Amino acid sequence: MLDINTAPAASEEDDFAAILLEQTDRLLTHHVTPACLKAADDGAFPVAAWDAVSEAGLPLALVSEEAGGAGLSAVTAGQIIRRTAYHALPAPLAETLIAQALWTCAGGDAVDGPVTLAASGGAALRLSFKAEGAVLHGTLPSVPWGAQARFILLVAQDGDGAAHLVLLPHADRPVRTRRNVANEPRDSLTLADVHVDADSIRPLPAALADADGLMMFGAFIRAQQMVGAMERCLDLALTYANERKQFGKPIGRFQAVQHMLAEAAGQCAAAGAAAQLAASAWGGTHFPFAVAVAKARCGEAAGKVAEICHQVHGAMGFTHEHPLHFFTRRLWAWRDEFGREAHWQERIGRAVCGKGGDALWPMLVALRPCGAQD
Repeated sequence: MLDINTAPAASEEDDFAAILLEQTDRLLTHHVTPACLKAADDGAFPVAAWDAVSEAGLPLALVSEEAGGAGLSAVTAGQIIRRTAYHALPAPLAETLIAQALWTCAGGDAVDGPVTLAASGGAALRLSFKAEGAVLHGTLPSVPWGAQARFILLVAQDGDGAAHLVLLPHADRPVRTRRNVANEPRDSLTLADVHVDADSIRPLPAALADADGLMMFGAFIRAQQMVGAMERCLDLALTYANERKQFGKPIGRFQAVQHMLAEAAGQCAAAGAAAQLAASAWGGTHFPFAVAVAKARCGEAAGKVAEICHQVHGAMGFTHEHPLHFFTRRLWAWRDEFGREAHWQERIGRAVCGKGGDALWPMLVALRPCGAQD
């Protein structure tokens, strides 16, 4: 599988990860303010926040030390992605972190600036090789920050049907700008005779052959992000329940509210475990199955947690002034992106049925949380 497990020893990384996550929280708290989020809703890119996370080295967290990165494990990288979602960072740090790791593992050099992932949506991109480099044709639908990212990582096929990993630099080309329900850019790009240098093309690693054109890695990102956003929604709901008084006492003391909050906490815990399992399986043969489980379970939990947290807040949670909508809107958007629950549940069913009922228990046991390679 993809050789990306270059992290330091577990005990060393645990200590370093704790410090890194604390610094990440402090950095994001300072830069991702309500004013920053409102400006992003209006289309402004958070330059100061991006510069801060770049200076902290977060975009290269999953890149090996030999390639110029921090060489952290996917588990720690997943926790970083969760924290960015907990603060609703309106920038493609998660996409950049994963794209940089995939590109450098394929033999490319790490690049500066935001990088995003593009899933072809079932329509293959065509790559025609020329004397110098190649020419790219096709359409990229709903690319996160497609018009703002400096590079787009994508998969394209040549005339013989062989797949290649391409790091496409930003250039002026036809873009259909749109946004998801969270007001995050999701741009569609038309590629017609776009020249690509030879240095920007790599043979597709065997480990990415089952990635549905990078869709699997997008699903991994969204699963981690949904966990972070759900954790923030639950924190907001708990705070509000302890502060809002009705009939002379906080509403959090009412059994009905306690029951709703307990259900939301259970959903967060289950989703977090599934996302953690996918991060632990990174680079192993069980990674596709673990991602399918994580995306399906996190998507299911996202809808329930958003519903419960809005119920706890009542009318207050639907106001534009309250921060809850920044996170619930992202939950509603992220569960739809890179495959809804039904898509990944079908993948799980096909994987189980393809091996027979007797293989189900061994498949589940094989999803070890330690992240060991097979």
